[in-house]
Amino acid sequence: MKSESGPLGSGLKSVRRSPRLSPQSDGSSKGKPERKGGNSLKETKMKGRMERRREEELSGRLQELDLSNRPAASGTGLVYSEIFTHHKNEWDPSHPECPDRVTSIMKELERQELLSYCIRVETREASEEELLLAHMKHYVDLMRSTQTMTQTELQTLSNKYDSIYLHPKSFEVAVTAVGSVLQLVDKVMSSELRNGFAVTRPPGHHAQANKCNGYSIFNNVAIAARYAQTRYAVSKVLIVDWDVHHGQGIQYLVQEDPSILYFSVHRYEQGLFWPHLPESDSHFVGSGPAEGRNINLPWNKTGMTDADYIAAFQHVLLPVAYEFQPQLVLVCAGFDSAVGDPKGEMCMTPQCYHVLTHMLMSLAEGRLILALEGGYNLQTTAEAASACVRALLGGPCPPLSPPTAPSDSALQSISQTISALYPHWACLQVLEGRAQLNEGSVIRTVPDRKILLETSQMSSTSTTTGLVYDERMMEHSNLWDRHHPEQPQRIFKIFSKHQQLGLVDRCQRIPARLATEEELSMCHSVQHIEQMKASAALKPRELHQLGEEFNSIYFNQQTFQSAQMAAGSCFNIVDQILSGQMSNGVAIVRPPGHHAERDSPCGFCFFNTAALSARYAQKISHDPQLRVLILDWDVHHGNGTQHMFEDDDSVLYISLHRYDNGVFFPSSEDAAPDKVGVAKGAGFNANIAWSGGRMGDSEYLSAFQCVVMPIATEFNPALVLVSAGFDAARGDPLGGYNVTPEGYAHLTHMLMSLAGGRVVIILEGGYNLTSISDSMSLCTRVLLGDPPPSLATPLSPPRHSAVATINEVIAHLSPYWRSLRIQIPQSVREAMSSTKHQRERSSKGKGRKSEQSSTEKPLMPPRGHMETTTENSLELLTQELASLDISQASSNHNPGLSSPVGGARPKVHPSPEKGTPEGEVKAESSNATPEPVQSADSIQTPVAVPEVAASHEEASGEKVGADSEGACGWSRPESLELMCGAAMDGSTLYVVDPLPWCPHLDAVKPLPPTGIDIFLPCQDCGSEAENWICLTCYQVFCGRYVNEHMVTHGVVAEHPVVLSFSDLSVWCYLCESYIHNQILFEAKNAAHYAKFGEEIPPWS
Repeated sequence: MKSESGPLGSGLKSVRRSPRLSPQSDGSSKGKPERKGGNSLKETKMKGRMERRREEELSGRLQELDLSNRPAASGTGLVYSEIFTHHKNEWDPSHPECPDRVTSIMKELERQELLSYCIRVETREASEEELLLAHMKHYVDLMRSTQTMTQTELQTLSNKYDSIYLHPKSFEVAVTAVGSVLQLVDKVMSSELRNGFAVTRPPGHHAQANKCNGYSIFNNVAIAARYAQTRYAVSKVLIVDWDVHHGQGIQYLVQEDPSILYFSVHRYEQGLFWPHLPESDSHFVGSGPAEGRNINLPWNKTGMTDADYIAAFQHVLLPVAYEFQPQLVLVCAGFDSAVGDPKGEMCMTPQCYHVLTHMLMSLAEGRLILALEGGYNLQTTAEAASACVRALLGGPCPPLSPPTAPSDSALQSISQTISALYPHWACLQVLEGRAQLNEGSVIRTVPDRKILLETSQMSSTSTTTGLVYDERMMEHSNLWDRHHPEQPQRIFKIFSKHQQLGLVDRCQRIPARLATEEELSMCHSVQHIEQMKASAALKPRELHQLGEEFNSIYFNQQTFQSAQMAAGSCFNIVDQILSGQMSNGVAIVRPPGHHAERDSPCGFCFFNTAALSARYAQKISHDPQLRVLILDWDVHHGNGTQHMFEDDDSVLYISLHRYDNGVFFPSSEDAAPDKVGVAKGAGFNANIAWSGGRMGDSEYLSAFQCVVMPIATEFNPALVLVSAGFDAARGDPLGGYNVTPEGYAHLTHMLMSLAGGRVVIILEGGYNLTSISDSMSLCTRVLLGDPPPSLATPLSPPRHSAVATINEVIAHLSPYWRSLRIQIPQSVREAMSSTKHQRERSSKGKGRKSEQSSTEKPLMPPRGHMETTTENSLELLTQELASLDISQASSNHNPGLSSPVGGARPKVHPSPEKGTPEGEVKAESSNATPEPVQSADSIQTPVAVPEVAASHEEASGEKVGADSEGACGWSRPESLELMCGAAMDGSTLYVVDPLPWCPHLDAVKPLPPTGIDIFLPCQDCGSEAENWICLTCYQVFCGRYVNEHMVTHGVVAEHPVVLSFSDLSVWCYLCESYIHNQILFEAKNAAHYAKFGEEIPPWS
């Protein structure tokens, strides 16, 4: 939540003394020359206009992508008719596929009082044309003829098929079953309903084009998929089959269709279980253009548990489904995997079916239809079906029963399936699969303790969300810097957005309160509490001096009370949730908390609200070992939270944060992936520490799917607390990342499958008022039960640097968590590596760099994954465009928040510790411009520059270090591409790779008759230190770390493209990147001639 990095050479290893904001952030000019005109009314107004314009533009862009204002479909449809009891076996009344299957479900729905919440949908018969979407006409005619057959004829015909009986009413019942599912497709695709459940029979997923099979006459779900495609132009359908038997009928029908993704998890036992087909194994992945679109996850043992099925969804189905991005999800909802089923012999509970249904509701904007297939234990089938309906209605997920770790057999099956699909899905290539799979070798164990929920919550058909907000928390403000990013308006804007969207009315307001000093002492020392309390009586000058004693901290007389209220408000939500009065909650509070240490404030934080809430939950539950998950997605590592629980196995702390090899705030090795906790807390601290690249939805979703959700599910918390900083959001001035509001919504939805849905979203950082308001509002909508909206763009594969981080985390944590132990054979990885190498484009073109080998490029989409149709060619193009970030990062642009730059940016690494005195605090540099590159080649090709320390002694004696930010201070580390092996004067060389094109090049105008004079001073302040020339109007202004007049000009005049007099690089404000394009040649050549007296070679 603060400035990014400490200086080079600071060697800070402990976050206890984190780097503060630069001197400007507290209003002091100490250590820097006084800025000319810095306090002028003109500049103040220009700054205000600049900030408003940036925020308005970002708001407009987000609005274009935001689906939150679109009228959402609502309601759960239920289709059933007494006609479904007419299909029966006349010669074997004890046959398991009997009419009681559907009547028992309806009775259980009535008993649980769920029917009244559903919207009944009328049945209808499917037409012959609809049946022919999946079946041959001669077969349909044959089935129609059974209506007039005698029992002997029916039995004779039935015996020709495998596991089939026919009745004179079978045709009518079967076509009504098909038509009923199509009715739900109509309602869902027309947005009359959000989702639906078809209580129909006979089953359908074994039926094939020209024959019935396995109790199935017509393939209900396959026909529904084709119907959606033909009637509603749905281009992608996901079919999920969790029936204990493999749905070979669906597989045969769609195995060559790339528009349908079929996933089946089923009992197989190496082919010994029905239907005894080799193509039911994991190696069969589809054929032709649909290779990779058929997923079989075969269980080779009986007794598979909830944990096994959830692991299958987390590791295989959800990653692939997110990459596939279906527009409709259909489920073959067989319940013969439920505990007690005589055929399945599995141990899946009704609660697990609820959780799996919840997981699927994150896809296709919640357009989800379940159609009954198998299930032959009447009681568990009815209970499992009712659990699915409750999930569709938006009820909170129930807690899961132990064991919560997948079995070794399940992990082997999952690993085999991933290996078979590995070449076809980029999301699966994230896993290196090197974890050892030694049976029973998990170092730590989590006690199998079932979570107990209040009866009122378990029986709920909807979620009740508590919301706490109190404007008194706005009284904490910076008296010396009104542009400080942690400003009071943060919570006001978020709350206003909630009001605008009607979310406040949908939530139940919870009053705020002050935390007592005794409560604060659960995590903080008495000395710290007393010092914070004493600040309320200090005078402004004393408050300023007190703030100077800490890192990135400011005080006023209301700070203590605001911090007390932030913590106390969270306590009230925890009270309501643990008592069963609320399902979940959202805390719009400030100041943030996760940096606060036991003995000191840090990084805008005074009391650690999330840590205190965890201890408070354990206290009021009278269970000091109550398991709490703290998930911290703030872009900065929550150093305070980690230190408070690093030796505690009752709290699992997971942080996803920007690390940049220890350079990014809080600039400590404690934030590294190898810090997994100590003593009995070993394994209960997970740091997903990003380095390199601008991380966004793809990277965060991959981390959740590969690491966060598996270990969180295995941990089985009783409460989930989210340290919800939104400074990794697109447009945040401090984070520099690219997570969308929709991305945060999906992360929230995943977390709601844990802890019986008891999730608290606690505001931490986030400093772009638009993005934090949109992001937190979408999180609240998901807490209220709305499905998360579609992600803003097709997901591009995660960056190589993110993949490296995820695998490093897995390597450190897999000894402690069985759920991370996925194995992928080395031969599979090597084959992929060889294939990728062959696909790499050559770089023979003049002036082009070879294919990047850095860790900052996204993974290449796998070969064979995309169809040859025009539509999917467009999809591939869309994905490629999505990987280009052309968004403008809206920013408050407080000079104290960013690090300095020159033309080509240096890449920095943490230096060895140099014995920084305890009291010395590092600030950022104001001078980091590298030496200009004078060769002509360097103008036309990516620039190789030596690493620049660029530090010097300021008047204050503080050392000032360089950081890796772009022109005008916006961070874009992904353009630092390739570390060279050569060295120059002992400095490592790095390559900066500019964009070859940007959409704002039309802003570049022809040279003026006078050409370019690189010796002109800034037109506003006269500075000659670091000047840029606007390539639209050709006016000259100083850079960000002088008096930022070019930044102001760029925003006010809306002229985005500028050229540096230092190294002649060209920067685009809106793309946040260096640009190298032929359009720029004339200006670069003129500047080069003025600077060096010679022209650069002609463009080629």
